[in-house]
Amino acid sequence: MTHLRRALLVAGVGGIAAAAGYLANLWRSGGFGPAPQPDVAAAILGSRLHTLDGVVQTLDRFRGQVLIINYWATWCAPCREEIPVFVKLQREFAARGVQFVGIAVDQADKVRDFAKDFRINYPVLIAGMDAVELSRQAGNKAGVLPYTLVLNRSGQIAASLLGGISEAQLREAVVPLL
Repeated sequence: MTHLRRALLVAGVGGIAAAAGYLANLWRSGGFGPAPQPDVAAAILGSRLHTLDGVVQTLDRFRGQVLIINYWATWCAPCREEIPVFVKLQREFAARGVQFVGIAVDQADKVRDFAKDFRINYPVLIAGMDAVELSRQAGNKAGVLPYTLVLNRSGQIAASLLGGISEAQLREAVVPLL
């Protein structure tokens, strides 16, 4: 490989890495697309999802609580990392009116095994493509996982968190709503 080709290759790879970093930062900061539509929270609360046993439910039953809705999948590495934090905070905040709900974009049998292995202590529901579309309308423009919404007690979106989130980030979004 000639010196010129090597330099061009290095410059090209560097440019791609810089662009990827910029896009990741823009994506994390919510810079893709408009803010969530005001009526999307009501649509999410009313969407019909299946429990792991196949029973149809809506999230309306959690109105009046601080609701953390996490879109995830068993094959998603950042999802696997943040779920133990959700389990911990569900246990800590349940008595203060906080409810976590996992909306899995996955197969029920895989989710059932995963929930057992990770000792998930909050409701886990199975989503279809309509739930993924609702997450897009709520700010998840790229449709990536994990994606977490925090709804206040009035059922309005108070925060949307894209990608894997830390315990500190989640506390920062939830504690002011208590």
